[in-house]
Amino acid sequence: MPELPEVETVRRGLEPVLVGHRFVRVDQRRGDLRFPLPDRFAERLTGRKVVRLDRRAKYILAHLDDGSVLVMHLGMTGRFSVELQGRSRRAGATGPGGAEGNGTGSSQIQLGEYTYKHGEDARHDHVVFTLSGGAVVTYNDARRFGCMTLIAGNDLERDPLLAGLGVEPLGEGLTPAYLAARARGKKADLKAFLMDQRIIAGLGNIYACEALFRAGLSPFKPASRLATRTGRPTPAAGRLTPAIRAVLEGAIGAGGSTLRDYKQADGSIGAFQNEFAVYGREGERCRRRGCGGSVRRKTQGGRSTFYCSACQR
Repeated sequence: MPELPEVETVRRGLEPVLVGHRFVRVDQRRGDLRFPLPDRFAERLTGRKVVRLDRRAKYILAHLDDGSVLVMHLGMTGRFSVELQGRSRRAGATGPGGAEGNGTGSSQIQLGEYTYKHGEDARHDHVVFTLSGGAVVTYNDARRFGCMTLIAGNDLERDPLLAGLGVEPLGEGLTPAYLAARARGKKADLKAFLMDQRIIAGLGNIYACEALFRAGLSPFKPASRLATRTGRPTPAAGRLTPAIRAVLEGAIGAGGSTLRDYKQADGSIGAFQNEFAVYGREGERCRRRGCGGSVRRKTQGGRSTFYCSACQR
């Protein structure tokens, strides 16, 4: 499943073709994805203008001119592609490079494919948006674990999809003091604590492993180590907060991580997997200078945890 950097890459790729433009046509080719699409979905979107495109955790939020919000989630195999009619220019690019038109009046670029290998089967093109600026945005989802819904802007934070989500890891809310307050007395292991979406929204398995390595913290120690008995942040919390930020910012800058066939807006793969210190590197030497240990893998909470037993304590 895509994690925060991949979703943010998709958001940045979609932004220039959505924001400031109206949906002139919406083709809804089935009634459901992970759950049913809203009643009169296409009718309610047609004519609406996208005024802002945000991200909350792993959700992409298109704020519309009538106060409603189109909420989109990629699930496991969801992706967007954009066709630009009558243009030959860079569009929807994130990270290095971009999508250049081919000079023939139409160009095809892929936005944030984080999918199992299912090819380009048009049978899985479930929703197609035609925008006033000339772009055609197609949502393809082979396994249909993604979702789309419409929520009134005033109800956004109270909606079951978003209510209860924790702080954004790149926002001002993630501080050592916040981590200490949420971790005080917690017996859950540190990695499970980080992946609890009620505590930190959008942080997943890959980047939790990488952040814990950077902070030199064992994934298996209790989360309570982030707080003193009086609830103040420990040095561990002080190291972990900037480690989370650095890992996520680095991954976004690299266009995400490609583990199967995730691609950026220009069709190139994400590059952050080349910078993994532990994830997927079982048996290799630890990259921390002077460590001498090796990367191990252990199943934790049904997910693979990669770590160095020598320097993560």
